[in-house]
Amino acid sequence: MGQKKVLGVSILAALLAACDGGDVSISPSNVDNSVDNSVTEVPTTPVEEFSCATYTKDGVVNEGSFDGTNCTYTTGFVDVDNPITVSMTFPNIGEGVHIFDGSLAIGENHASQAGLDAAGISEGGDGAIVTIEAGVTMAFNTTLDYAVVNRGSQIRANGTAAAPITFTSVNDAVSGTVGAEDVSEWGGMIINGFGVTNKCSYSGTRGVDLALTGECNVVSEGRAGDGETHYGGDNDGDNSGVLRYVVVKHTGAEVAPGNELNGIAFNAVGSGTVVENLQAYSTFDDGIEFFGGAVDVTNYVALYVRDDSIDIDEGYIGTIENALVIQSRLDGNRCVESDGIGSYSSRDQATIDDFIARGLNSAATLKNLTCIVSANETGTHDPGQGMRIREAHFPTISNAIVTTAYSGDDVLGDDDFSYCVRIDNEGQQAALDGNLTISSSIVACQDLVDSSLEGQSTAQWLTDNGNAVYQSAEAGEDPTSASNGDLVILDGFYSVPVASMVATGATIPTPVDSSIIGAVSADNDWTAPWAFGLREGNRSQALWFE
Repeated sequence: MGQKKVLGVSILAALLAACDGGDVSISPSNVDNSVDNSVTEVPTTPVEEFSCATYTKDGVVNEGSFDGTNCTYTTGFVDVDNPITVSMTFPNIGEGVHIFDGSLAIGENHASQAGLDAAGISEGGDGAIVTIEAGVTMAFNTTLDYAVVNRGSQIRANGTAAAPITFTSVNDAVSGTVGAEDVSEWGGMIINGFGVTNKCSYSGTRGVDLALTGECNVVSEGRAGDGETHYGGDNDGDNSGVLRYVVVKHTGAEVAPGNELNGIAFNAVGSGTVVENLQAYSTFDDGIEFFGGAVDVTNYVALYVRDDSIDIDEGYIGTIENALVIQSRLDGNRCVESDGIGSYSSRDQATIDDFIARGLNSAATLKNLTCIVSANETGTHDPGQGMRIREAHFPTISNAIVTTAYSGDDVLGDDDFSYCVRIDNEGQQAALDGNLTISSSIVACQDLVDSSLEGQSTAQWLTDNGNAVYQSAEAGEDPTSASNGDLVILDGFYSVPVASMVATGATIPTPVDSSIIGAVSADNDWTAPWAFGLREGNRSQALWFE
């Protein structure tokens, strides 16, 4: 166990008296020659002693190695094939960093119901609980490393606005050699839950009498072999812990051939899990992706995500409220990519219709969303785009701003690809039937839409359903009051007050259950001061549209 100590030092000052010139005559008359040996003690300031994380298993104490600043954990402490199976804590070590030579695996993985039963894990929360204190930085050494929370276990990462918790690479946190938009420094995070995924088989209807008709152990992204993990079940209320004020940076490395990770993959994670104030920063693949489950996310920031900032699939039914998405100036694919049914292309129509009838398709709720999209044509994955809704996803979207106005298609690419809204497959009829809704939102792009709804204009459908539609200039136009009076919806990334919003030719809608349209306003800035990259003093570069 390493410790850091500072000892106080008391300093005595001696006063010298000297006479100018001649001999010195000292008279003994009435002079006190006694000596005062008392010392005035200078108070010391104690410095906190730091210790690395430790746990005891089978009578053996496992602990990190402290070098005076950082704590390092070998693969003997934890790795993907050597998970932490007892409850323990990673403490705040001041300016120091917790460094991992391998992956951080919390709880054992089980590939069968028999394995889960034998371990006593049934509904979640029965396994290890790993707590991460506010202000902690967790850093990974190689591109093969990642963090995974297995079914039944929990991560309790309780940061604060003043002391967020950061997951990143050693190159970023210790060496300082990572650029603002560098990606694939390490893998990313995976959280596996017992929630519903439509890759498993069920009887009954979701939320009424749904029950598994067999085992549900879907293989997660990540390593194969001893590192393979699984997710899925029938408990949408499952609890995988807490992520509060958490920043995940520079992710997306290929941890196995053809297997690059997201910022965070929420695999069938249940609504008992708390996710508040979360950021995905500079990721190669998706920012956050939901494979089924019902976890809610409040206050999410995605900055410089190269693929989809929000990706939905396999029957996800949670709520994402207050989401700020800012793509890179020259990179980034979709603000929202959403699918309703996993492995959709291999399903026959009867199966798809059955899933929809029993509530097994995705039906997410997205409230107060700002998508500042780069109209790039040649990014890492696909061109910059707004929202694509497909494969039987029936979302409820309200109070959203989706715009490419800052960038301008003629500068970055071809406006035939950088659309704001596209609805495909069963979603088209669902939109006409009122089962897929977009309301109280503003769509301001040069290329507004990229689909029609069974022959009806998607742009007209948006207008008819209480949204403001504005076709921005080919060269782009600053959507603030500083540019012109035709489009006033943002001031930087802040939503302007609804009463001040303008989209010439369109009626600004009234927000639903909210005071603003978009994610965040200057007078209620939930991104400050914790979110990285948005403001001076806590970023590597200025935002490109500033």
